Amino acid sequence: MTGGNRGIGFQVVRLLSGLGLEVFLGSRDLDAGAAAAASLGRAGVTPVRIDVADPASVAEARASLAPEGVDVLVNNAAINPRGEVSPDVAEQAWQTNTLGTWRVARAFLPPMRERGWGRIVNVSTEVATNGHEQRGGGVYRATKVAMNAMTRALAEDLDGTGILVNAISPGWCRSDMGGAGAPRSAEQGAASIVWGVTLPDDGPTGGFFQDGEPLPW
Repeated sequence: MTGGNRGIGFQVVRLLSGLGLEVFLGSRDLDAGAAAAASLGRAGVTPVRIDVADPASVAEARASLAPEGVDVLVNNAAINPRGEVSPDVAEQAWQTNTLGTWRVARAFLPPMRERGWGRIVNVSTEVATNGHEQRGGGVYRATKVAMNAMTRALAEDLDGTGILVNAISPGWCRSDMGGAGAPRSAEQGAASIVWGVTLPDDGPTGGFFQDGEPLPW
């Protein structure tokens, strides 16, 4: 789980650990991740340092786990630049939101392929769809549209392997990124993501969903 130390990501960790699953809580700052894991007071939540924009950090995170890796990968880490965005900040957004998702999936996929089973959930946004009334969104929206396209392409590449890959929108939630005025709670957003994690073997792949319902894009 990337971006798991706060907000929606932390709530996903809470829900998954509540199901009795072993969870690796990924964060750029290991101390912040350790504090978040400790605050849950549950066994089976292990903090892992991972900066998805840094290939070396992704490789180190993967190497720190057992050879069998993970059964489920939730790509949640993202940044949402505000206002006028410089080229450097735009590049950071692409490296985190889009290429970071690809980078982590690529690192953690091989053991899933060997087992013939896995789930990859790429956390997206409801504004990354032409069906949403809100326009704008700038670099953040563009990076998530690209991530959705990558999700579909990866699902096609993995067709028949037992690995389901979907993009999931948590909706506009109250969090550090979403702000205090958002209409949904972080817990609601997390539940939308957990739906994608717990899909049955005959569940959908290559789709874009919120609360278990498909979104147009």
